[in-house]
Amino acid sequence: MNMLFHTKSLRCALMLALLLFAGLPAYAQEGGAMPPAAVSVLTLDARPVPVVSELPGRIAATRVSEVRARVSGILQERVFEQGSLVQQGDVLYRIDPALFRVRVASAEASLERAKATQLNARQQLERQKSLRDRDVASGVEYDAAAVALAQADADVALAQAALDEAKINLGYTEVRAPISGIIGGALVTEGALVTADAGDALAMIQQIDPVYADFTQSSGDLLALKRAVENGSLASTEAGKADIKLVFDDGTVYGQSGKLLFRSASVDTTTGQVTLRGEFPNPKGDLLPGLYVRVRIEQAVREKAILIPQRAVIRAADGKAQVYVVEQGDVAQPRDVELSQSSGNEWVVESGLSAGERLVVDGVQKLQPGAKVAPEEWRSGEVASGDAKEPE
Repeated sequence: MNMLFHTKSLRCALMLALLLFAGLPAYAQEGGAMPPAAVSVLTLDARPVPVVSELPGRIAATRVSEVRARVSGILQERVFEQGSLVQQGDVLYRIDPALFRVRVASAEASLERAKATQLNARQQLERQKSLRDRDVASGVEYDAAAVALAQADADVALAQAALDEAKINLGYTEVRAPISGIIGGALVTEGALVTADAGDALAMIQQIDPVYADFTQSSGDLLALKRAVENGSLASTEAGKADIKLVFDDGTVYGQSGKLLFRSASVDTTTGQVTLRGEFPNPKGDLLPGLYVRVRIEQAVREKAILIPQRAVIRAADGKAQVYVVEQGDVAQPRDVELSQSSGNEWVVESGLSAGERLVVDGVQKLQPGAKVAPEEWRSGEVASGDAKEPE
């Protein structure tokens, strides 16, 4: 029984082998040559690409003001809400004004007395002038009356200045916001004695729309960019046209672009870094002073850059970047390339490829050096254009 079962199994296996052999294509029976591999190729061209640097930075307020008392007195009232937006001129604190009102009243009385003295001196001068004109009084008496009037005028001016000062100090009992911005917590409480010459502030106001982004770059990188522009390998961006973006810790990009304000004229002796400053609109208050960000800035333009899809790049055994290029006769050959930055889902090629060459994009994983291929033009959607970063 077992012998019969074994014989039937052997017959079935032989029949299956014969069927498979009969179904093999003719090219497999004639020397084992495989058909050309179908691949998608991209004909390379050169186009301008911005050179983008991503640099560390921090957000800073455009204006910072300490709220201070300008007269001494007892703090009666805090008017503002802590952490709120205040406008320039808004009342923040009130200091007890009673003493300052008394000083204003005293200055007003002094001014009235000085004016009365002035009026009397003017009348005396007019009388002496009339007597002199009739040759009744001497010139000495007239001169004395003129001097008395001049002194009275000076006393009136002095009293007026004292009154103005008293009114100013009375106005200072209402501590007002020197700038518009977000006010922090109150640093003093009601009932506290504040003095005009104290070193402590009553509150802090920061203007955060717009904001500054202060970031640093190696002096060596800046020098290399400058030399590349000078020798023609890179083109300089137009003054004031550099696009600046902010990137948060989670990788999201801030919705509004900024502008470059300046680059410092000196290098930090301890770090070798150069400080740059950008300005960004901040209408929603998302950017807070002290926030760590990364700043992407276009510093130059590579006018004839070769860009290739990232999917076309493979890594050799030694870790070097490689691509396959379709040469004459539709033969695929590997090519070592040097990559610099990425732009969206593309790599910028430093060396190894030229415009007009055909690059294998799809099907590269199944190729061997010297393999015959059947190239088809690679079609893709619009390539997303992103900002540059250094390749890993």
